[in-house]
Amino acid sequence: MNASVRLSASSLRAHKRRFAGTFVAVFLGVAFLAGTLVMGDTLRASFDNMFGNATSGTDAVVRSADAITTPGESEGVREPVAADLADTVEQVPGVAAAEPSIEGAGQLVGRDGDPIGGQGPPTLAGNWITDEKLNAYRLDEGRAPEKSGEVVVNRGTAERGDLSIGDTTTLRTPDPVKVTIVGLATFGGEDGMAQVTYTGMTRADAEKYLTARPGEAATILVRAGPGVSQQELVDRLTPALPQGVEAITGQESAEENTDMISGQFLSVFTTFLLVFSGVALLVATFSIHNTFAIVVAQRTRENALLRALGASRRQVTASTLVEATAVAVTASLAGLAGGIGIAAGLQALFPAIGFPFPEGDLVISGVSMALPLAVGVVVCLGSALLPAVRAGRTAPLAALRETAVDTSGASRARAITGLGLAALAVGITLNGVLVSPNIWLAGLGAVLALAAFVVLGPVASTTAIRILGGPLGRLRGVTGGLARRNALRSPKRTAATAGALMIGVAVVSLFTVFGASLKATMDQTVSRSFAGDVAVSAPSFGAGGSGLSPRLAEAVQDLPEVDTAVGLGRGVAEVDGKGRALTVTDPAALERTFDLGEIRGSLNDLGTTGIAITEKEADKHHLTTGDKTRLTFTDGSTQTFTVRAVYGQSELAGDYVITRSAWAPHRTQDADTLVAVSFADGVSTDAGKTAVEKAAADYGNPEVQTRDEYAQSSAGAIDMMLTLVYALLALAVLIALLGIANTLTLAIHERTRELGLLRAVGQTRSQLRAMVRWESVLVAAFGTTGGLALGAFLGWVLVKASDGASDSAFAFAMPPLQLLVVALVGLTAGALAGLRPAKRAARLDVLRAIATE
Repeated sequence: MNASVRLSASSLRAHKRRFAGTFVAVFLGVAFLAGTLVMGDTLRASFDNMFGNATSGTDAVVRSADAITTPGESEGVREPVAADLADTVEQVPGVAAAEPSIEGAGQLVGRDGDPIGGQGPPTLAGNWITDEKLNAYRLDEGRAPEKSGEVVVNRGTAERGDLSIGDTTTLRTPDPVKVTIVGLATFGGEDGMAQVTYTGMTRADAEKYLTARPGEAATILVRAGPGVSQQELVDRLTPALPQGVEAITGQESAEENTDMISGQFLSVFTTFLLVFSGVALLVATFSIHNTFAIVVAQRTRENALLRALGASRRQVTASTLVEATAVAVTASLAGLAGGIGIAAGLQALFPAIGFPFPEGDLVISGVSMALPLAVGVVVCLGSALLPAVRAGRTAPLAALRETAVDTSGASRARAITGLGLAALAVGITLNGVLVSPNIWLAGLGAVLALAAFVVLGPVASTTAIRILGGPLGRLRGVTGGLARRNALRSPKRTAATAGALMIGVAVVSLFTVFGASLKATMDQTVSRSFAGDVAVSAPSFGAGGSGLSPRLAEAVQDLPEVDTAVGLGRGVAEVDGKGRALTVTDPAALERTFDLGEIRGSLNDLGTTGIAITEKEADKHHLTTGDKTRLTFTDGSTQTFTVRAVYGQSELAGDYVITRSAWAPHRTQDADTLVAVSFADGVSTDAGKTAVEKAAADYGNPEVQTRDEYAQSSAGAIDMMLTLVYALLALAVLIALLGIANTLTLAIHERTRELGLLRAVGQTRSQLRAMVRWESVLVAAFGTTGGLALGAFLGWVLVKASDGASDSAFAFAMPPLQLLVVALVGLTAGALAGLRPAKRAARLDVLRAIATE
């Protein structure tokens, strides 16, 4: 073993540049993975600390015991508690103070007239808690609100809206309310809770604008007296609380808030980054394997001499693996340091782009360091294992060979195996997306398709390079023909080199196709379901925004230019014990403005006891018109409804529709998510839109859009997602580019004598550089073409699998322009990868190159 180590150390010292590409590939993959883990740990710890500081004075929280959670939401809706329950709680021994906390949605309008926040994170409003220790917010400047119309806002919100103390602005609740800022507050020592906005008002205003009925509160905050622990306080409170109301410790409440942030954002965000770390490491695997395969091929004579001098197969194999281990450990340790630097950079970057994460020191846990280190070493050793075994099998007689150039081709066994894998992948995929939709079966088929592409790479590379390089001979003459011939020399090497780029391009193409399909689905949904002329919407998605005032639809309906205006509100209830979203609207106007498909029954007479449901939900619950169903609301009441209509389409209208009068007894803070408007006969789109915009200006100035604009804005989040995806995948493409450059550099080393002879017979330096560059472009073209084909196929699989796994109908779309851009980027990457090797080849001394063995 000592001899193997000495041989490895000597080889590494003599050929440091050979492993430079491998080092960089491992370094980048490990750095990205380590940075993601460190950042995730840091953010969780920062939020824990922030919530702990903010709620340190709250020892118990009294709230409704039950919550209704609808599909796709992590946090349920709870019934309010009586605000005067705080008086009862204060009488319990061990309670020092208790105050009702009224919470709702409230979106401030900035100085420029645009709403602040609402793009995901919530826009909160509530009563300003007078007990300083119970209040999660700390007054930093100004004073607390004392009379109606006065508010305190968190400092981060004021800065984003260019607002200051003394300014008067509008607060959407969702009805517009004129407010004056009298104070600025902080949360847990920060300017705010990430992008969440907060507005604190008087208790009377909070009850007026944020609750359906006066005297209601979301929770009761409780502070314990001296010597009373949080759990002891909860134990004392529980017997004094009415049925259906519970008490939890302040620590449990803070943990729930942290888990909510973690579940809604941190976990998704870090998982998203971890996926791309995996893609980067997968791409790196191809580059590392190719590097070691070439190095082993180049050292055939050296290894054969070692075998002839008595070295065993195990020693030669061990020598190669020791080299791989040295590179892996060195690059992985450097990657850990790089990952810490990435996390620190992201921590500084997010506030600079307007996303202020809580401040705090980086949290570097053992797992965050050990896992990337282990992954980096395993990936590098795993990639080098086959070349190392091949090195150990070198026969001593190979020392007599004149060349060590790898000219291996694709075997018949590989072709048969690859075709078998491809057939199996297609069969499983088609079964998983068409015959019996199953997303896991479709995923297995996608993995097998990837494996088939990798196995068939050397088989397909010869034909592909001949086709792709065909025009080169005519366009670039002898130089192009030589570049094509060089790329054809070793199908395995060409396929392995292109494989790294193929994976990167495939993932980019996958997301491009899926994103285009999502946008096409949204466009199809709006075109098929929305029969109105314009839509009025609040610029928000997810939990953000305050919604639209329910009075807006009435105001628009009164315009002479408008035939029908209908607002779509949202409610929740349990149907057969499961939480479901309700659409609260005027059903008759809904039918005139939306295409609901075939309708059985009538939407005109739902009243306070009727409900309309989709055909899908009716079949699921075995219901038809005239049947009864029971709904349980957040206020604990249960009511029997009669199914008076069953309709076909539900994309925008939802699965359950009830009237506003039926929802009124159970509502909390009422708001619409959308107002659909149809113009009267003879009214042009421009004239109608102008009239609606003028009416909407009195209700917080929400956005008025045509059907096409509404469809495009609905897809805006997809463009944001794709931008982030492309930015992250740039790392994978960079690693692939380094792999191509490293392969070409090593290939030039083994073809030194040949290049010298070409120069001796008249090839110029510029022709030599062009030959190497075009070889790089051909390899990149092969990888890009394969990646586009694989990515398009996987995109189709993902769309079809999503279609079968969800209730919505997905539309498949192939975006030719975007895929063309992806192809051009891949080819450009190939051209860039060939620059340095080409420059190095052109610098070779002709006589020394010819003398090289």
